[in-house]
Amino acid sequence: MKIRSITYFCNPGWPLDDAKIQQAGKFLAEAKSAYEAAGYTVQSARLATVPFLEILGADRVAETPRLAEQMGKAIQAAGIAYAALGPAQPEIAESFSVIPEALAAAQNIFFSGMMADTRFGISLPAIQACAEVIERCAPILPNGFANLRFAALANVKPGSPFFPAAFHNQDEPMFSIATEAADLAVKAFSSARSITDGQWTLASEIEKRARELSRVGDMLNHQFSIGFGGIDFSLAPFPDESISIGAAMERMGVPKAGMHGSLAAAAILTEIIERTRFPGTGFSGLFLPVLEDAVLAERSAEGILTVKDLLLYSAVCGTGLDTVPLPGDTRAEQLAAVLLDLAALALRLDKPLTARLMPIPGKKAGDPSDFDFEYFANSRVMRLEAEPLKAPLADTRRFTLAPRHSH
Repeated sequence: MKIRSITYFCNPGWPLDDAKIQQAGKFLAEAKSAYEAAGYTVQSARLATVPFLEILGADRVAETPRLAEQMGKAIQAAGIAYAALGPAQPEIAESFSVIPEALAAAQNIFFSGMMADTRFGISLPAIQACAEVIERCAPILPNGFANLRFAALANVKPGSPFFPAAFHNQDEPMFSIATEAADLAVKAFSSARSITDGQWTLASEIEKRARELSRVGDMLNHQFSIGFGGIDFSLAPFPDESISIGAAMERMGVPKAGMHGSLAAAAILTEIIERTRFPGTGFSGLFLPVLEDAVLAERSAEGILTVKDLLLYSAVCGTGLDTVPLPGDTRAEQLAAVLLDLAALALRLDKPLTARLMPIPGKKAGDPSDFDFEYFANSRVMRLEAEPLKAPLADTRRFTLAPRHSH
């Protein structure tokens, strides 16, 4: 198991307070050393801020690309790999439209857009705005790569250390840990004699690792007076079969990830995390990012794993639709239909879900992808069975959707 990220949360102010960003860099360097001394590989150190509208003020939203450019330079100088500047908000339409230009201004900056929340329900204009951001971002970089740094959010709360969803909601700084722990599931079920045996083994391993991570987090909190926000203990994968949720599902007895039985496997793995005790934050669930998981990428290329399957599994597990390669001619109106389904799931089940969709310019469904990126496994472009919505779902208003209650 690795630490995917140590994420530092703060409000950097505007103009940017370089002292705060340098403080973040120094803390992250100390934290990285402390976790490495405890035996963990730390993949990256990151910064997440309050939403960029709060940094700039709603009347200065047009300055977002300049904020992104300056933040990109500032974190680089502070030794921080990436920064997330939080979500655009439904009440300010322009906060969505500035994102493509801002993503083009700095390649180490992430953004998101809030399209559904328990406070305001489902915003159909925000869903359409997120879809338009995805469509406009696709041609910015080869292979649609700019969309790696944008996610549409539904019912996502502050404090998750995973990007692009990470954002803060207070002035005082804090930090939290994101795990890359799919290998724990692969190991637990590779030698399991039964599902119960695998459940017990994986739960024990999660609690053991969480205690170690928490011990270092509490030490850092005491030493630096920086709040420890907890652990997003998610079974995030890496493009290697030994660190693959698809492989874990197949070790559990699913013939191929995407076939029937996969939903049950996803539910079992997620429930194991939920039964364990640790200071949790964020998603703390099962991640199914197609391009970041060697087996999921292969099953998608074979046509066994579909977008609809991933949406179905989101009902019982982690983060939603992540790193999904789509045809380059996918239009915003089609994307909006998918995002609406995701938003409805998130509110009805009262859980956080995100969508990171990647239309690839010049590619059609079934075409092979050709990413040259160490954190991606190549696959094939997935078919999207979506057409533009009609009225009243194609409305330009909000509506409420209460969470399901048992009777």
